[in-house]
Amino acid sequence: MTTAPGTAPAPSFPALRRRLTTEVWIVLGLSLGRSGVYALVNIAARLTEGTPLAEQSATLNASRSPRPYLDLTYQLLSIGFALVPVALALYLLSSHGRSAVRRIGLDGTRPARDLGVGVGLAALIGIPGLALYAAGRALGVTVEVQASALNAAWWTVPVLVLAALQNALLEEVVAVGYLTERLRELRWRTPAIIAASALLRGSYHLYQGFGPFVGNVVMGVVFAEYYRRRRRVMPLVVAHTVLDVVAFVGYALVPAEWRDALGLS
Repeated sequence: MTTAPGTAPAPSFPALRRRLTTEVWIVLGLSLGRSGVYALVNIAARLTEGTPLAEQSATLNASRSPRPYLDLTYQLLSIGFALVPVALALYLLSSHGRSAVRRIGLDGTRPARDLGVGVGLAALIGIPGLALYAAGRALGVTVEVQASALNAAWWTVPVLVLAALQNALLEEVVAVGYLTERLRELRWRTPAIIAASALLRGSYHLYQGFGPFVGNVVMGVVFAEYYRRRRRVMPLVVAHTVLDVVAFVGYALVPAEWRDALGLS
């Protein structure tokens, strides 16, 4: 087969595989892969510091300044820069003029269905996840997770909602949509793709202990399999956002005695 004059020949599969493999490592190194490495080091530090995991804690969404508007600035900058890898992944998937948003089903063409499926997935994952967290606390293999430690301000709840959306976009676009598409192009088998996505998701939650690691691996299997079947990441973004909004915003609304009983405080 010949190529038209002035047209570069198509790269061989080995060359394409090398390029895509390097690309995947770069994207993960800038985002969730980096978080996974830090989480692995963190859990090693926790296990060797002499204090049982059950007596340690991890704080999410902490304030960064006692000055409210400076704190707000830091929070918004953190959320914005965390979304850069999402933009990078979508840009890379949009090669040859293809729409990455449509390719991975991040569009708004089915809002009602995506919302319904997302809420259903959130319930499917969230209720057993809470039970698993409580079991992990009881077994001493999970740290105390404080879902929100922001200072009270008029912008606290909106920032927590934005943080939930940012987490959802980053994790579902990169760990599910982008990674699945690239590994398919690298001719990975389906079980290996699902395992890679799920273990990646679990890895960057290791700093919370082994209960959240297991829970997020199970969540990763469910989400990756849904994406394999439906090729839509939007319901996963909805589900993840709902889960995090409930965790972040609802944390302060749960009575203290309930949090104590569940090991949440």
